[in-house]
Amino acid sequence: MPKLRNASVLVAATALATLASVTPSSAATELNGAWAPFTRCPVDDPAMLAADGRQDIAICIASSSASGSIKLGNTQVPTGRTDLQAGVLTHADGTTTVVSPAGGALVADSAQLPGGLLGLMCPADDIPVISDLCRKITDATLNRVDATIESVNNPSEFQLLAGVAQGKPIIALPVRIKLENPLLGSKCYIGSAKDPIVLRPQNTTAPAVKTQRFDPDGTTNATGVMGQISALGATQGDAAYTAPGANGCGLLGALDWAVNLKTGLPAGSGTNNVVLNDTSTYVAAFASPASAVPNEGALLSQYWHAGVK
Repeated sequence: MPKLRNASVLVAATALATLASVTPSSAATELNGAWAPFTRCPVDDPAMLAADGRQDIAICIASSSASGSIKLGNTQVPTGRTDLQAGVLTHADGTTTVVSPAGGALVADSAQLPGGLLGLMCPADDIPVISDLCRKITDATLNRVDATIESVNNPSEFQLLAGVAQGKPIIALPVRIKLENPLLGSKCYIGSAKDPIVLRPQNTTAPAVKTQRFDPDGTTNATGVMGQISALGATQGDAAYTAPGANGCGLLGALDWAVNLKTGLPAGSGTNNVVLNDTSTYVAAFASPASAVPNEGALLSQYWHAGVK
């Protein structure tokens, strides 16, 4: 493993929670051996390909969680399986740039909102129009609300070493939550690209960390040119983010105010919380980036493709 900066690249990367994203789509690439977690690493992105191994070092990160929850104002939304993947460029000055794959860094399964639309929008007190509408929600189809966390924009503020530490934010992940229901329509969101929910997950429990080296095709080899670090089993969370109001709910956003009223949105820092359970985080990089100068990014892409089944 490389020393200092290069080693910390391997040790540091944790992905969330995000969060992080869910079961990769059925079209996701299948990879062999140690490459298996990195199905969406953007190795062919021009910025990744341009990494020389000296001034810029390209790595792959992947983090998944089987379940979790995100609290926004007065409402707790369960999360399905999440899958956060990205490329990271570490620069000679110690800064990093996160490179998202096509479709966004975070992919997540939908989860059904407990209480459905009645719990999300319908107040206890009688309110004209809204209370009349709520009284008409009598069947499961009209009441069911599916919630999905989606990536917006590009992650940033990636912190090396935070993935194996506790209490240090790992990455800044901008997301929105899509709420799907026949009455809410197909464009009902909490958060947006212009006003996202920015999650900064950190390990709230310590992960089990181990390292291994492997050959370009993913085969484990104690002297392989590639290195992988895994950080498994940690709970990740963030309780400091702010949550914006709803937008696009109902015809021309006519139900935004009803969702905001019942859920207590927008909500400031300290009233919200995200938890990702049993996270599995992996990082792949050259064991010695200097050995790949000046074509480190191009070789990373070549080796990733060598691992494709």
